[in-house]
Amino acid sequence: MNTADDSFTRALARIPEGYSEGDFGAGRWGVTVKRSPDGKRVWLYAEDLAGSDIVSFNLYLLEASGSTLKPCEMSSEKVIAFVLGYRPDKQDQPKLPAKRSGSR
Repeated sequence: MNTADDSFTRALARIPEGYSEGDFGAGRWGVTVKRSPDGKRVWLYAEDLAGSDIVSFNLYLLEASGSTLKPCEMSSEKVIAFVLGYRPDKQDQPKLPAKRSGSR
């Protein structure tokens, strides 16, 4: 599958590098994204935190042949639906300071 589709690549770019949690459908998901240093590969692994469903794929971004999506034992449609529908928690939320015991 050629994944030159802009909505897919934009949605994937909004998922932060490393581990994050967020919403997809009616559930909470944990997602790990790794991007290669040369920018030519994106790996994603996601787990339904309340169930047993997963989403996993590699996306190869090659100049000569374009982008190629390689789902791991699932359909491309499932992968695309997940990336388009996943909403990561806001990463820029300020953290509340920890309460100190004995402070006035």
